[in-house]
Amino acid sequence: MDSEINHDTALQEVLNTLEEQRKKIASTYTTCYILFGLALLIIVAGLLIGFAIVAVLAGLVPAIVGIVMYFRIDDDARQYKIAFKTKILGSALKKINDTLTLTPKSGLPEYEFISSELFTTEPDRYKTEDLINGTVEKTSFWFAEVHAEYKTERQTKNGTRTEWHTIFKGIIFVADFNKNFNVSTIVRPKSFGNAVGAWFSKNVFSFGNDEIVQLENTAFDNQFVTYSRNQIEARYILTPAMMERILNLNNKSNETISLSFLNSKMYIAFPLSSNYFEAPIHESLLTPDLLTEDLSIVQFMHDIVHELDLNTRIWGKE
Repeated sequence: MDSEINHDTALQEVLNTLEEQRKKIASTYTTCYILFGLALLIIVAGLLIGFAIVAVLAGLVPAIVGIVMYFRIDDDARQYKIAFKTKILGSALKKINDTLTLTPKSGLPEYEFISSELFTTEPDRYKTEDLINGTVEKTSFWFAEVHAEYKTERQTKNGTRTEWHTIFKGIIFVADFNKNFNVSTIVRPKSFGNAVGAWFSKNVFSFGNDEIVQLENTAFDNQFVTYSRNQIEARYILTPAMMERILNLNNKSNETISLSFLNSKMYIAFPLSSNYFEAPIHESLLTPDLLTEDLSIVQFMHDIVHELDLNTRIWGKE
């Protein structure tokens, strides 16, 4: 894939133009950091030799110049990053599938993140970007980067302390499942917390009317806890073949995935630590493996349609 892009003359011309912009932005940022460091050095040196007021005033000069330069170049940096995504990544995606489109400032809406039922905690802070849409044969799909957090507050001797905790950071993948489900079916990793919840649900009571679904695939049940209010529908969705495909997909992921099936859609949450689809500032754009990681994650998401055999239409929407 990278070799095709490296031999694409039009794309290389755009890369060369953006590389000149990148160099200017990187150089300006470096100058800003030097000015901030110089300001700090002047202030500290002045305090040590007893000229505090003079040192602060002298230190303000490079600090103010650095701040002005930083904010001026920051606009250019934002435009450069958008151009990289739309002109470089947007074109490169067509090499995977010509239906793929990238919309940098769009993502998965917060209400859909909540309604997917993938997670039990609603976010207090939510960020999403880089929405990618596409179609593989009969199946439409889309995915986006998401960072959802909740906050806790506690009282300390210095006042209220707010702490932020990650609910999820990674990519949420959504695909048309070609069936209107009557209820939701949720598949979550069998972590310690879920395992305890599963024991209580099976032996004591069910949470929110969601019951644990005991499936015939032992490997699947060892990896995941499945919840649904309709045992028959859950088994209709999670056929032996589907469970094997989900296990294979999970084995290819760095961390355990979560899935939900509701409103004729399938949602999959892939926890990821990296932030994809970002233009480098302090590294060259003209390296041969520039897009390797970004395109590999897109290819992985694209191939889910085949991996889970979503184009096989067992049902029709009611």
